[in-house]
Amino acid sequence: MRYAEKIRIPHSPAAARTAAAAGLALAVGLTATPALATPTTRTAGAAAHSGLDRYYDQRLAWGTCVQSPDDTMGRDLDQAGVQCANVTVPLDYAAPRGRTITVAVSRLKATDTRHRIGAILLNNGGPGGTALDSPPVIRTAMKKVGARYDIIGFDPRFVGRSTPLDCGWPVSFPWFSAGAGRAGFDRHVALSKSLAAKCRATNASVLPHVTTRNTARDMDVIRGALGERKISYLGYSYGTYLGTVYTQMFPGRYDRVVLDGAIDPRAYGPRLLKDAVRENEQALSAWATWMAGHHTTYGLGRTRTAVLATIDRVMAKAARGPLTVGTAPDIFRLDDTHIPTLLFMGVADDTDASRAFLAEQVSVLSKATKGQQSSLSPEFTEQLRFALTGEGSAFGSVQTAILCGDAAAPRNPELYWRDIERTRAAHPLFGPLTENIGPCAFWNPPKENPTRIRHDAPALIVAATGDPRTTYRGSVALHDQLPSSRLLTLKGANRHALYGEYGNACVDTKVNRYLATGRLPGKDEVCVK
Repeated sequence: MRYAEKIRIPHSPAAARTAAAAGLALAVGLTATPALATPTTRTAGAAAHSGLDRYYDQRLAWGTCVQSPDDTMGRDLDQAGVQCANVTVPLDYAAPRGRTITVAVSRLKATDTRHRIGAILLNNGGPGGTALDSPPVIRTAMKKVGARYDIIGFDPRFVGRSTPLDCGWPVSFPWFSAGAGRAGFDRHVALSKSLAAKCRATNASVLPHVTTRNTARDMDVIRGALGERKISYLGYSYGTYLGTVYTQMFPGRYDRVVLDGAIDPRAYGPRLLKDAVRENEQALSAWATWMAGHHTTYGLGRTRTAVLATIDRVMAKAARGPLTVGTAPDIFRLDDTHIPTLLFMGVADDTDASRAFLAEQVSVLSKATKGQQSSLSPEFTEQLRFALTGEGSAFGSVQTAILCGDAAAPRNPELYWRDIERTRAAHPLFGPLTENIGPCAFWNPPKENPTRIRHDAPALIVAATGDPRTTYRGSVALHDQLPSSRLLTLKGANRHALYGEYGNACVDTKVNRYLATGRLPGKDEVCVK
């Protein structure tokens, strides 16, 4: 979960995490079965009687990351000194002798072997985000301490270069607003139902096993296959939930844990963003203030109020009929169910570059209300193609499968409609988006209950006070549930994902100090923007 910053199909590792972020934002009664992946590894004893020893003891065939002649990412990784391999894991950990799948992993080995600390595993969020290409970026963020770690990227099960999952959807993700009235909501109910049906028709045998708990089990197999007694972890957004789940399922098997933009496990589920409306409205208001200072460039209003009024006019016009944007061959039609999604994704980063990208979008939409056509930048074209076509069907399919497989959603469409109507007056723009129905309402029930915290874990939790995705309240709540953890707060930033990405030297220095020493601060700490 880098939970819905902006949808862009990325080529750089940082942009990849941004697209994954759209992740959590996009959708996201049985007794929980016990953790099945509990055997010790060859470094700590035999995995007796578990049936999983062959997975833990497998030898990985490290080699080139290039998969085809046009694999630019693979070539970049090879040039950076990264090696790639596939880890074999069981589809169903309750049937370890049954069907297997592969999880793609990458490794940038420690260069300071004399002072090597161990291996650190990366997850960039989503759900459904990749991290195979992240080790070089994280090595840079870690500065001197990076040379002391084997940095391990991986694509979680059914993501990226791992065994794939694609339901063949006509859209890349199912997360749109209900719009101004019942008709938009009814269309989305029909869409959500059809998307769930497509996944059952194409992938029924694997859907029950596309879960965070199984990804955590895969992580422990990766640890064993690496020959590590313990493994460190860096997770962003949804990756903080995954990391938390790992600490609960495998206590004693982790070393240093950094959770950036954390989720309260008690609130995690398909409707997680219901509680983020206030932060997103605040972020949009801050963007409008910035925008007013750039009226000469974009013409959207000279005051914050005037900029927000422009958005209101765009929404009102789109509610009467779709706005047409772009030029042939890339022409798109956006109505009032699409525009809130673009705005929501656009306010997850308060850097000037991201604010300018959202300004470009709103400017194009504003001109479209007057019948004026504008050519779209390649980035905006790419974003709309991803959002409004099935180009990213695999991404949306696996993200939704994880969310729906982790936690049940209400099944009655009228409950969603009542929630939309109840919040519409106070939150007319984002309420019909965050309260809207999704495919999880039509999914089969999860096989396991969501993970709850039963063990303390000494993690470093990193959070911005104005995070519009995984809210600061969520990080505080997780910190309260993990008494040995420490909370590193960045004040004054409306930003999702900080370490190594936002450019705050205070945050980066404190995280690197922890990764170098393994010692958490004596008390919670604060940085300022």
